[in-house]
Amino acid sequence: QVQLVESGGGLVQPGGSLRLSCAASGSIFSIYAMGWYRQAPGKQRELVATITSSGVPNYADSMKGRFTISRDNAKNTVYLQMNRLKPEDTAVYYCKADGTVVPGLRAYWGQGTQVTVSS
Repeated sequence: QVQLVESGGGLVQPGGSLRLSCAASGSIFSIYAMGWYRQAPGKQRELVATITSSGVPNYADSMKGRFTISRDNAKNTVYLQMNRLKPEDTAVYYCKADGTVVPGLRAYWGQGTQVTVSS
């Protein structure tokens, strides 16, 4: 069982930065691949970035160069550093823990944190 709690969202000016955090419960956090997804009003949920259990990141093309995903296994936390934010980045950002590569485990989602980019 994994419980995820996102934080760090809020209102930011275009061109500004935010760092999102996702704190996970559970004693085996280090074996989970982690990811950030987002969902804007009226749109499908989309991939932002993922990071493997060994720390290898992957980004959606539109996020490359602006967003950075990282993890601190000692703190059971995954981060998303967002720079040069644009109004189109406005969305609810969700944290995901994906244990499906391990037999007997599943994926878990956090409740989301709102990011609003507006002048």
